[in-house]
Amino acid sequence: MVRRERGDVHGSRLSVMITVNAQYMQGRASIRGFMVSEPCSPKENHILASLPREEYGALSPHLESVFLPAGSVLYDSLHKSISVYFPVDCTASLVYGTADGASPEIAVIGREGMAGIALIIGDVSPWNRTIVQSAGFAYRLRASLMRSEFERIEALRRSLLQYISALMTQIGQTAVCNRFHSVEQQLCRWLLMHTDRLRTDELAVTQERIATLLGVRREGISAAAAALQDDGAIRYHRGRIAIVDRQLLEARVCECYAAIRNRYELFLPPHAAVRSIPRA
Repeated sequence: MVRRERGDVHGSRLSVMITVNAQYMQGRASIRGFMVSEPCSPKENHILASLPREEYGALSPHLESVFLPAGSVLYDSLHKSISVYFPVDCTASLVYGTADGASPEIAVIGREGMAGIALIIGDVSPWNRTIVQSAGFAYRLRASLMRSEFERIEALRRSLLQYISALMTQIGQTAVCNRFHSVEQQLCRWLLMHTDRLRTDELAVTQERIATLLGVRREGISAAAAALQDDGAIRYHRGRIAIVDRQLLEARVCECYAAIRNRYELFLPPHAAVRSIPRA
């Protein structure tokens, strides 16, 4: 059984969310053009995995598996939101809109964290936009319940506060990187950070989209991608970019990548690392 829900409508854009009964999903299925794999366990999300068994057991019945297509708008400043999301195999970009229409990415959220932090502190209209970058599954929870559990469950509160601190580090380091480092270094950081949060080294993204998120010219991304491909670090073709030699890419990236990664790894569960899930 597949039940399609019409989630938050943000202006003229519909945040399409598909709730999937896991017993229905066998192998891979196609839902209106989307290739959908079976949802991962909620514990693939590191915040949920950090909870003791009893606390996780109290929260898990309220978690709802949803498939988030790329481009879905989860939050923006104009509309009230009622849910938070724990990604398990998707990523979402926090973007900030400028007066001239630019929308640079200030952070990326994946299975290490949670989308909707602003709702936990009572801000129902976040100051930025959160847009799904790589399609996949997340677990949705009512924000009102999350706020009450945040107050009640010490382990959840501690994990979320540590995550917020790491997220602030990412936002600050991203600002430094975008100001002081080369386009090639920024591209390397972006590719590494996004694939860290997925179970694949291939991304469905255009160079134009990356240029928008980094706030640079498309020509700069094209030149940087061509140099990285010529050196065997990546491969790109028709809106897809794959990391071929991760070590080479890490050798070309600036120090911002390690600074952000190291900060997140301070609060991850003992069994988890940024790339702990086996690659497909």
